Amino acid sequence: MIRKILLIFSGLIFLLFAFFQWNDPDALKWMLYYLLIAAVPFASLFKINKSMYIYALLIFSLVWMLTLLPNANQWFQDGMPSITESMKAESPYIELVREFLGLFISIIGLIFFLIDFRISSKK
Repeated sequence: MIRKILLIFSGLIFLLFAFFQWNDPDALKWMLYYLLIAAVPFASLFKINKSMYIYALLIFSLVWMLTLLPNANQWFQDGMPSITESMKAESPYIELVREFLGLFISIIGLIFFLIDFRISSKK
C-alpha cells in the first residue's frame, strides 16, 4: 500500500514538473521529458516495468546533465548566487543551472524507480 502511494505521489510530482514548464522558453522539450519520467511510476502501478526504458532515460538524462555541467560549475565558482530570486534569469547560466538541477532530481527519481523495479520483480 505504501509503495502504491509513493509511486502515485512521485508520478504526480513529475506531472507537476511538466505542468510548470508551460511558460518556459523551451517548454515543449521539458514537458515531454517530465512526462516520460512520470510514465515510469504510473506504469509500475500496473506492473508494466521496462527496465530498458528506465536505463535509456537514465543514460539520456546523464548525458544531458553532463552538457550542462560547465554552467553548474560556473554557478558554483561564482558562490552559488540565488537562482530563485526571480523567475526571470538575469544571468546567462541561471536557467541552465535550473535545468541541471531538474535533471539531477529526475536522475534521483529514476534510480529509485529502478530500485523499486528490481525489488518488485523479485517478489
